[in-house]
Amino acid sequence: MSTRPTKRAVVTGISVVAPGGLGTERYWKSLLTGENGIGEVSRFDAARYPSRLAGQIDDFEAAEHLPSRLLPQTDVSTRYALAAADWALADAGVGPDSGFDDYDLGVVTSTAQGGFDFTHREFHKLWSQGPAYVSVYESFAWFYAVNTGQISIRNTMRGPSAALVGEQAGGLDALGHARRTVRRGTRLVLSGGVDSALDPWGYASQLAGGLVSTVADPERAYLPFDADASGQVPGEGGAVLIVEDGDSARERGAERIYGEIAGYAATFDPAPGSGRPPALGRAAELALADAGLTPSDVSVVFADGAGVPELDRAEAEALTGLFGPRGVPVTAPKALIGRLCAGGGPVDVAAALLALRDQVIPASGRSTRVPDAYGIDLVTGEPRAAALDTALVLARGRHGFNSAVVLTAFRP
Repeated sequence: MSTRPTKRAVVTGISVVAPGGLGTERYWKSLLTGENGIGEVSRFDAARYPSRLAGQIDDFEAAEHLPSRLLPQTDVSTRYALAAADWALADAGVGPDSGFDDYDLGVVTSTAQGGFDFTHREFHKLWSQGPAYVSVYESFAWFYAVNTGQISIRNTMRGPSAALVGEQAGGLDALGHARRTVRRGTRLVLSGGVDSALDPWGYASQLAGGLVSTVADPERAYLPFDADASGQVPGEGGAVLIVEDGDSARERGAERIYGEIAGYAATFDPAPGSGRPPALGRAAELALADAGLTPSDVSVVFADGAGVPELDRAEAEALTGLFGPRGVPVTAPKALIGRLCAGGGPVDVAAALLALRDQVIPASGRSTRVPDAYGIDLVTGEPRAAALDTALVLARGRHGFNSAVVLTAFRP
């Protein structure tokens, strides 16, 4: 007798706040037109830094989207998350009159950097003015769970909730946990990931990781799977999705169902020097098995796309090991906006669901010269029209985190 859950976790709302544009459709248009969201850092003087590029959001005015009482107590990343939550709920048609009990609604988010900008402002006050000048909100504005908490409070969502941390992989982990929560009986879970650390300290901490490109040209700095790949570019933002029980969504008359989160898995790499291979491919295998699918069912892969040659090579090996040489189209549209840390995976999930909707694969930024040894069919130059039914989304976090999500077009 099967013990697999019968509830299906579907996505009924999407919102994106990213360098390519505010709002889901604006972001999707920027991907399809190849608009580059990477440019010179403008929030502080980065002239003395070895790298000076970032995927920066320049058109978000918090006061236009949030009540004034929230502004003194929130970091920029939390402001993005709160606004994105509002937009996702609106997109899903969920409001006070939607028939949900408070305990039907959960929140699961991921952030890897916390309230960097807020905290560093308060540190400066501490050192230059004294402890009496430090904001009382520092007690929680820095914290990794603050986005989950603030969204829950603002929207009276009192169901099962959580906050996960897995660096770049954490956003997919949040969506995987949201799926699990829905399949266990919660009607709706707001989920995703948002990060921002583009203040002087936050930016320096990202450079310290040693993976950031020093190329000064925004068009050439972040080139996943390209022969000229030289590193990645930090970015900010993320995506929030409404993950809902499929039956409940139909019963309440949800306006649209973008697709189903059909599978999820996470693995952890073995210790360096162990001689054992990275575990990203294993995460993909497990996610497909969780969805009851095989590699031949996958229409497109949204790759992690680190932009670091050895990491790109390892991901290409995982893909060819699973699908065979050039066995499936691969794309890395995050090359147009940078690495959003916990926000990166959810933004790719949003793009993958829109790709399933519109039957088109966005290109991989400015990448054009894929080494033959990689053996992957990278979508470059222009978007590619294709018959799409199933998407695999991959993400890797620093120090060994791997996550994979399988998305399918929804069929009642």
